[in-house]
Amino acid sequence: MKRGIFILGFLGLIVLNGHSQFVQTITSADGRFLLHKIEAPLLGLEQFNNRLSIDTVYFNDQIQFQKIEGFGYTLTGGSAYLLHQMPVQNRAAILKELFGQGPNDLNVNYLRISIGASDLDATVFSYDDLQEGEVDPDLIKMTIAKDQEFLIPILKEIQSIQPNLKLIASPWSPPVWMKDNGKSKGGHLLTKYYETYAQYFVRYIQLMRAEGLQINAITIQNEPEHGGNNPSMLMTALEQNTFIKNHLGPAFKKQGIQTEIVIWDHNADNPNYPIQILNDSLAKSFISASAFHLYLGHESALSKLHQAHPDKKIYFTEQWTGAKGNFAGDFIWHMQHIVIGTMSNWSSMVLEWNLANDPTYGPHTPGGCTECLGALTIAGSDLKRNVSYYIIGQVAPFIPAGSVRIQTTSSNTQIQSIGFKSADGKNVLVALNTGKEAVFTIDFEQKKYNFTLPEKSASTIVW
Repeated sequence: MKRGIFILGFLGLIVLNGHSQFVQTITSADGRFLLHKIEAPLLGLEQFNNRLSIDTVYFNDQIQFQKIEGFGYTLTGGSAYLLHQMPVQNRAAILKELFGQGPNDLNVNYLRISIGASDLDATVFSYDDLQEGEVDPDLIKMTIAKDQEFLIPILKEIQSIQPNLKLIASPWSPPVWMKDNGKSKGGHLLTKYYETYAQYFVRYIQLMRAEGLQINAITIQNEPEHGGNNPSMLMTALEQNTFIKNHLGPAFKKQGIQTEIVIWDHNADNPNYPIQILNDSLAKSFISASAFHLYLGHESALSKLHQAHPDKKIYFTEQWTGAKGNFAGDFIWHMQHIVIGTMSNWSSMVLEWNLANDPTYGPHTPGGCTECLGALTIAGSDLKRNVSYYIIGQVAPFIPAGSVRIQTTSSNTQIQSIGFKSADGKNVLVALNTGKEAVFTIDFEQKKYNFTLPEKSASTIVW
């Protein structure tokens, strides 16, 4: 695995006040550091006295917020296909690197997958595709055979590496015969098929369970206000409410299905959509969480939802990096708004978009995303790690599931930070420096610890 090799020459081993050694992991926008570990990052008095701390971050583990579910990506059908085509040894190595728990592994524990095709599958399909004019209200012809080709084998390989893997599954479109326009793109779910579609979710979960795969959560519809993708479907808040309250929730209850029902799964510009659904007490009784993307709006909208319904979780399920972006800009923006931003506003998971693409940004459906940059670019046995690899790599290995966000406060806008306490008692601070190289101080249990933050970089500090 490629790592940054630039080393701060003045740093030496220091252990203070009975605390175990601090470890700092750095990724910088200029690429000098790429998940580079410094095992003794504390500044000595002589080093610190020659420099001015620009900020103090107060780390208070007595005030705690949401529990963390995890970090990861969307394993699209196209991503699974590309991984499946790799030589077995190469694939085993990169899956271990992504999902393993070793000192140089990312420890990714959460994946989003599509129910049927997403736009980053090579073709559009559902699990019950029929000839034009046919319908199948009893789902007699339903099959997950398409997923059995590439997606399910890759998921099983991942599960053997990461036994704590969790899956959230999202549909881009139901079978077209259930829709009012009869097409994979756009349209609405016909009310006469609400019950059939609820059973479609039930059957999907049961079929995946038969493959040894537990679906921990489902969202009702990917981006329900965006009908221009292929595949896609429009779904109003009222439609989603009615579907959950009268059909999906009761169907899950009847079958004893514990899979979480997650609403919205779209942008932060419209938190009123999930709030409206959760305001219905019956619908709310079936719902575990709301999911967000951040192509529109601001991450503070997540707190608006939390204030309205603090008993329901918030997930962040998608943000892409694109072919026309650059490492520096995308890394800083995602660390600021997606990682620190959404989690400071109550998100308990962060998922970047697609795990892998080929050098042409494929596979994708006709009309699907033509510029989606995966965490990996795969060309046969050749592999390139892209910016979202490092975004997730900056947090996933250090903030395991079950960690809790704790209170951190500071006054300098150049340094943004967020803190966590892991279940095994470790303290974690993620600090983003958006300016020049700086020294900053962590104030913890009335003791001060001083660190260097390289120019335009993210540091994860564990002690």
